[in-house]
Amino acid sequence: MKRLLLTAVLTVLMIAEVHAESFTISDIRVNGLQRVSAGSVFGALPLNVGEQADDRRLVESTRALFKTGFFQDIQLGREGNVLVITVVERPSVASIEIDGNKAISTEDLMKGLKQSGLAEGEIFQRATLEGVRNELQRQYVAQGRYSATVDTEVVAQPRNRVALKVNINEGTVAAIQHINVVGNTVFPDEDLIDLFELKTTNWLSFFKNDDKYAREKLSGDLERLRSYYLDRGYINMDIASTQVSITPDKKHVYITVNVNEGEKYTVRDVKLSGDLKVPEDQVKSLLLVQKGQVFSRKLMTTTSELITRRLGNEGYTFANVNGVPQPHDDDHTVDITFAVDPGKRAYVNRINFRGNTKSEDEVLRREMRQM
Repeated sequence: MKRLLLTAVLTVLMIAEVHAESFTISDIRVNGLQRVSAGSVFGALPLNVGEQADDRRLVESTRALFKTGFFQDIQLGREGNVLVITVVERPSVASIEIDGNKAISTEDLMKGLKQSGLAEGEIFQRATLEGVRNELQRQYVAQGRYSATVDTEVVAQPRNRVALKVNINEGTVAAIQHINVVGNTVFPDEDLIDLFELKTTNWLSFFKNDDKYAREKLSGDLERLRSYYLDRGYINMDIASTQVSITPDKKHVYITVNVNEGEKYTVRDVKLSGDLKVPEDQVKSLLLVQKGQVFSRKLMTTTSELITRRLGNEGYTFANVNGVPQPHDDDHTVDITFAVDPGKRAYVNRINFRGNTKSEDEVLRREMRQM
């Protein structure tokens, strides 16, 4: 927003400086160029010698030059019928120095900076540097390093260049002080918390390092918690919310998980649909899910894998089998339909051998059962 306002103010000043009178351009002169070539300016400029310059065309020219990203200030003036463009180039990055990082390697940080547009020889933009600093801060927070700080310093260098210094204090990973599951009535807290890879600080934490909070680990723990319920019939189980609180000294974390368990569902019926390609009784023998059982997503998924493997043995290598549950809330039952899409049958076009230096291909090929 500030940049837009600055551009608007500059544009007004430029127009005022050129005066509101239109004129025919006899020549164009560019002042202030250091690294940027005059050809780059003329290539971006929508005005040419011999054309009429008015307020609208001058505004368009200013915007076009700003869009190149090469300049931090542009002024348009007039000397007779000569259009004078005075520019202040953005500085280039002479060097980048990173200090204090251990959890994230310098090589990875440099790659991230380069992808963001900060590298030696590139045009320097402070907004880009600030965005990189904020992103680094977020990455350290995701690792549980809430006390980490990232400070940047821009040092002016000769010939309109700058040296960038990134000073990082990674701090320490916040330890988990307490994990609490709220809303559970079917399973005790101890059983659910034991599912978590994240643990509260204990005497083994020094070796396992499992009391250090990380957002990725918490996501995995929540998925394990969800699977635990789904494999025991609670098809509507939902994790309503997750709160991660940190102490004022940023050294300890409290995790609270709110769950809605719902009701336990049993299997009412199991069906097959689609083009089976193999006898139905053979497919039914692979069904691990039976009527009257407590619903289990794990058994449903395993059944899909077994049917897919059976079709693969018949040449349907790219078969797709999905178990689709259809719950009935009135009696807390669920119908499961295994939708079978065998796809096209795959055939072996050629069998190649590599690395055999003592035996001929024919010797190896006659031992093959796959032809």
